Amino acid sequence: MAKDPTEVPPRRGVRDRVRLTHETVRAHPTGRVALKIFFGVLGGIVVAVGIALIPLPGPGWLIVIGGLAIWAVEFVWARHLLQFTKDKLKIWTDWIKRQSWLVRGLVGIAGMVFVGLVVAASIKLSFDVNVFEKFWDYITTH
Repeated sequence: MAKDPTEVPPRRGVRDRVRLTHETVRAHPTGRVALKIFFGVLGGIVVAVGIALIPLPGPGWLIVIGGLAIWAVEFVWARHLLQFTKDKLKIWTDWIKRQSWLVRGLVGIAGMVFVGLVVAASIKLSFDVNVFEKFWDYITTH
């Protein structure tokens, strides 16, 4: 049976195109090494930035996990570590969902206190300003 020349081929999504390009490059030995180097360096940079941001408020851990996901494209050990991380995160979120509002609130408050202490320590170390002393001076004078 002849193919209809007016028939429009199915559109490929971006994900399919990226996967096909990745497979095409990996088919060549030099391309395979180049991809390992590219994803290794890119993932390393993202992980390093994430680790540097962990003590600061913000998405430090999320950036580290993003770097791990980049590594997981080419490295099996990273895929296993990423899956382990996802499993532990799911266990944590499932546990939190089962808790009462009181426990959820206490966990949230503990998280905010921790972030506040990290911010105060960062300000003290970076600018030599004691936030707690300034706050206490403000409270006692107003």
